[in-house]
Amino acid sequence: MAIQFRSGSREEPEINLIPFIDILLVVLIFLMLTTTYSKYTELQVNLPVADAEQPREYPREIIVSVGQDGRYAVGGQVLESASVEALVRALQQAADGSREPVVIISADAAATHQAVVNVMDAARRTGLNQITFATQQARGR
Repeated sequence: MAIQFRSGSREEPEINLIPFIDILLVVLIFLMLTTTYSKYTELQVNLPVADAEQPREYPREIIVSVGQDGRYAVGGQVLESASVEALVRALQQAADGSREPVVIISADAAATHQAVVNVMDAARRTGLNQITFATQQARGR
């Protein structure tokens, strides 16, 4: 019995690169998206220091103080309640029909953000549109 071997040209096996390129593109897009989102988690916030020369004098001003514990004082009068409605009533009394008074929010550094937002909401409800924040000068200047 004789075994016959094929003679002639041999074909080289071909590697199909298209599925490999598709997978690499998907991985590349995935890495680009996850890298972009990881930048947002690394944000660092440095609060600015106010360096004002002289405090401005306003013709009619309403000073709202926000304490560390969340209590409010409008024009030096401490409020019994820390609700937005109590702030609205106090701001209406302090404005007393004055023409465009300026609300100056003097918040403690340890006061919560929500307490300051409550003052801004009460001023908006009262119709007081001019709001500013009291700051102190940086030390060493």
